[in-house]
Amino acid sequence: MTGVDDLRVDHRRGRVVVGDGRPRFSWIAAHDQCAYRIRVRHDDEIVWDSGRIASSRTHLVDYAGPALISNTDYAWSVRSWSADGDAAASAIFETPLLDVADHQAAWVRPAQRPTAVERWSLLDWIRGAGPGTPPEERLRPVQLLRQSFDLPEQPARARLYATARGVYTAWVNGERAGDETLSPGFDAYEHRHSVQCFDVTTALRPGANVLELALADGWWAGRIGITGSSAQWGEHTSAWWQLHVDLVDGTECVVGSGPDVVSRPGPWRYADLFVGECFDAAAARQAVEVEDWTPVVDVDHDTTTLVPFAGEPVRPIAELPPASVDERDGAVIVDFGQVIAGRVRIRLHDTVPGQRVTIEHTELLGDDGSWFQNITGINTEQTDVYLAAGGRSEQWEPEFTFHGFRYARISGARVFPDDVRAVVIASDLEQTGGLHTSDDALNRLHENVVWSQRANFLAVPTDCPQRERAGWTGDIQVFAPAATNNAQVAPFLRRWLADVRADQAADGAIPIFSPRSPFDRAAAQAAEGIGAITTAAGWGDAITLVPWTLWERYGDRRVLEENYEAMTRWVGYQATAAYLDGAHFGDWLTPSTLEGRPYHEAIGVAPALTGRLCAEMFRIRSLDVVSRVAVVLGEDDAATSFARDAAALRVRFADANVDSDGALPVKLQGVYVLALAFDLVPAEVRDRTAARLASLVRERGDRLDTGFLSVGHLLDVLWDTGHADVARRVLWQRECPSWLYEVDQGATTVWESWDAVVPGRPPRPVSLNHYAFGCVDDVLFRRIAGIQPTSPGYATARLVPDLECGLARLDAHVGTPYGRLGVAWETAGGAAEVTVEVPHGIHATLQAGGADLPLSAGRSRHRLSIP
Repeated sequence: MTGVDDLRVDHRRGRVVVGDGRPRFSWIAAHDQCAYRIRVRHDDEIVWDSGRIASSRTHLVDYAGPALISNTDYAWSVRSWSADGDAAASAIFETPLLDVADHQAAWVRPAQRPTAVERWSLLDWIRGAGPGTPPEERLRPVQLLRQSFDLPEQPARARLYATARGVYTAWVNGERAGDETLSPGFDAYEHRHSVQCFDVTTALRPGANVLELALADGWWAGRIGITGSSAQWGEHTSAWWQLHVDLVDGTECVVGSGPDVVSRPGPWRYADLFVGECFDAAAARQAVEVEDWTPVVDVDHDTTTLVPFAGEPVRPIAELPPASVDERDGAVIVDFGQVIAGRVRIRLHDTVPGQRVTIEHTELLGDDGSWFQNITGINTEQTDVYLAAGGRSEQWEPEFTFHGFRYARISGARVFPDDVRAVVIASDLEQTGGLHTSDDALNRLHENVVWSQRANFLAVPTDCPQRERAGWTGDIQVFAPAATNNAQVAPFLRRWLADVRADQAADGAIPIFSPRSPFDRAAAQAAEGIGAITTAAGWGDAITLVPWTLWERYGDRRVLEENYEAMTRWVGYQATAAYLDGAHFGDWLTPSTLEGRPYHEAIGVAPALTGRLCAEMFRIRSLDVVSRVAVVLGEDDAATSFARDAAALRVRFADANVDSDGALPVKLQGVYVLALAFDLVPAEVRDRTAARLASLVRERGDRLDTGFLSVGHLLDVLWDTGHADVARRVLWQRECPSWLYEVDQGATTVWESWDAVVPGRPPRPVSLNHYAFGCVDDVLFRRIAGIQPTSPGYATARLVPDLECGLARLDAHVGTPYGRLGVAWETAGGAAEVTVEVPHGIHATLQAGGADLPLSAGRSRHRLSIP
């Protein structure tokens, strides 16, 4: 059988707008390919012809033709040959505005009062201090921008390019441009503003046309981050756009933002990512007179920070009906059955003008079912308000905010189950993996990880969707391997890494989160203690470890090329006194260090005990990785130098920290885990060090005692050092702290704190949606299901299912560059029926039950004995 399918450009399928002028082409061949040929056409003329290339390669083939033209459609095709014949397929991609010179329009600012500047410190946040005035008094209205223009005829093609300092929604002649929300997303705004592209061809018409854009504060001027401070990039919002219209005769009209744009306040009385949104439906229905519009301020013509949007935008991706609707204390509490990031859409009946309907959000109720606000701090109201226009039926969904919640409390209106939905929003990533077993608790754990990933992969990889929503580098460093199993994350993380590089300091330091605002930098300089940390071991190492993960899982060489310089600057910084003698988070939130102490004191214990050790260990880890990157990129001299430095530091670390019995100076699981995971223990005492780790685990009752940096390595280290039985007991542990304890307590996402909910005690006011500890999901795929890449992009792989783990059934798969790679089994009577699925292009083996079998492409079944 021959065939070619699943054509992609830069990992993405469909009609893709490429992120730059160097697209890469991928496809799946349903045969053993021996050669391929790619052709790129524009207006039926061949732009580039690769010629026939004798190669089995089907993934990320670089475009090698002449420079592509901005704002242009290209057709590309691939023909793939095998010994049995050939097959071909084709698709279309578009280019954005590729050159700085393409950006001719001006940034325009609506005539608005500035954002109320609210500044808070980390101490204010810890104390729960906050603004004393209601949102209506301190927040400003969303602004409407309007531009009128004429067209001589119906266009053949039209693309709207737009971005904002803030977030926006655009309409052309009343028709919404695209289905995105919170456009253009979150960027390192000092350096980058992503320009999105919308197909608006069918919305335009001959004669008079109107382009409207609603502009809200968003991440630029709204309340964000750990302190919830406002205006961290600027006090004024502004927008930029260019509408490119191709007429039938081949001429192009360009309509750009400029002094002819007018503005006025819109019907949103305010909209803030943290606080919530207030929409006045009566104002939306009122007729608007010409004199109500005010000319905009022509801000500036500096378009050097404009870059094409890359990856997937934020969209509504799912809807959830209520699991239950209960009336309590004059309000309606709706349980959607799942913690999400999103908002509530509501339908109201028989309203009166000005009727005030309030929607509050929380992730958890009290033990008695009462309303409980599980997130405290500054600007965390998470409350939306709708002011009705009056009528038999009205429907509303917020436009410029989102919340982390499972429960909504609705006041001011009677609500029936059919009238309310939870709208899930996220960066619209392709879901690529799946895992299901005979153990319901394990299945729920996996689902919790998927939901936490979905909620926190929103514009940037965030820590939680209800409080900080910050792009913490340590969290994604830990979680990236697990993320690759569940979704196509390469474009999403590549986009975020561009922000990280932009935020890298002149001395090479990588920030603890990115994007990082000018306010963040100033606040850290004025802070003391943990609040003054701006870079840290295990956090800054995201610049080396995340690209390396993308190389391992996707075979994406370009992500290494793009980040190599930043990697080398980071390891250079790690050699300085500022890094080695500076403060670090260490193995953050190690459970035993939090016990028996007030939380504000306890959080400093793990950093004090493990910070310096983690700094040394991650320095060696990053040197190892950068050495390997240099090998891939052909930088042989650099590779040798980095490897030599790592080897010397490895010896120094062992001499200073590992005694002859394999003991380490800090008796915490995490220190042992990282030392073993990063190969920092001499071979002659490695078994003794591993035995000490296993003993520490047993002393805690087979419960984990690992923090942020070590938890993702714990089970692998136990497995690799001959303690698989201990690893399995930790994985299936039901006592706190453990993954399945959370499941038993009703978790639908991964928690920030292992003991967020304890029977008989009021819930803790912490986030119930942090993906970092969900890194265990990668172990489920690699160790339990046994799907393991052995070369970049799964070009070679082994399937090593854990038939001795106690599961009766398992079915798992991951999406690889070559297609779906999966394994399923059922056990009975000391034997297992194992079914594997291997796509063409992957050389795989099945290693289980004493067998080591090479696998052919396709599906095959194998009966294996269980030792």
